[in-house]
Amino acid sequence: MAEPVPPTPAGHDARRAAAVLGVALLVAGICVAAGLWQWNRHADRSAAVEIVRSNYEAAALPVAEVLTPGEPLPEDAVWQPVTLEGTYDDESTVLLRNRPVGGQPGYHVLTPLEISAGPLAGEVLVVDRGWVPTAARGSGPALEPAAPTGVVEVTARLRADEAPATRDAPAGQVHTISTDQVREAGGGRWAADATLDAYGSLMTENGSAPVDLGALARPSTDLGSHLSYAFQWWVFALGALGGGVVLLRRERAAEVEDDELALARASATDRPARRRRRPTVDDEEEDALLDAQQV
Repeated sequence: MAEPVPPTPAGHDARRAAAVLGVALLVAGICVAAGLWQWNRHADRSAAVEIVRSNYEAAALPVAEVLTPGEPLPEDAVWQPVTLEGTYDDESTVLLRNRPVGGQPGYHVLTPLEISAGPLAGEVLVVDRGWVPTAARGSGPALEPAAPTGVVEVTARLRADEAPATRDAPAGQVHTISTDQVREAGGGRWAADATLDAYGSLMTENGSAPVDLGALARPSTDLGSHLSYAFQWWVFALGALGGGVVLLRRERAAEVEDDELALARASATDRPARRRRRPTVDDEEEDALLDAQQV
C-alpha cells in the first residue's frame, strides 16, 4: 500500500504569495515614483515653454516696470523684452566659457551697463551682448569686439541670474552668468549692491543688432520625452503587479496538477488485484464434453 500524498502546507503557500506580492509591490512603487518624477519634469518644462511663448515676442516694457533693486526677476517675467538707457563699462567685459550656440563652440560677451535714466538710474545690468567663435587654436575667442561708447539705448530680454559656478575660471572669464561672479571677474569696478539680480540677453543697441557679434539662439520650446517616459514607468508598474499575480496563479495551477497526478498514482497502486474465478462443477463437465468430442 502506497504512502498517502501529503498536501502542500497552507502556511508555505501564504508565505510564498506574500513574498511574491511584496516584491511586485516594491517594483511597482519604484516605477510609480519614477513616473511621478518624469511627470513633474514634464510639468516644469511645460511651464517654462509657456513662459517663452508668452514673453519672447511680447512688446518691450521699461526695465523699471519689471525689475526691482534687491529682488530677483519674477518667474513669469523671464524672456520679457525691456528697454533701458545707459553706458557700457567695456573695461569690465567678461567672457562666458563653454556655452555653444547652434552647436558651435564660442564665448559669450558679458558687459555691464550702468542705467542712466529712470527709477533705476545708477543700477547695473549685466548684458549678454552676443557671442564670438573660438579661435582656430582653441586658446580663446577669435576676437573681442568693443562695446559702443556713450549713452546707448538697449533693448534686451531679461533672464534670471544663474547659480554661481563652483570651479575656477581663467582671468576675465566665468562658467555661468552669475552677476556677482561676473562683477568679480570684471575687476569689481562697480558697487556690489548696485547689481540687479538678473541679466539681459541683447536684442538691439541704438535700434540695431551688433554686426560684430553672433546673435543669441532662440530658446527651445520642445517639451522633450518626459511625458512618454512617465506613462512607460506606470505601464511597468502595472506589469509588475500583473506579473506577480500571473506567477502565483501558474505556481498554484502546477501544484494542483502535481497533487492530482500523485493521488491518481497512489489510487492505482492501492487498488486490489482481481481474483481469478475458480472453476465450478458445470465448467468441469463442459470441459470434459469438449475433450470427448475431440477424441
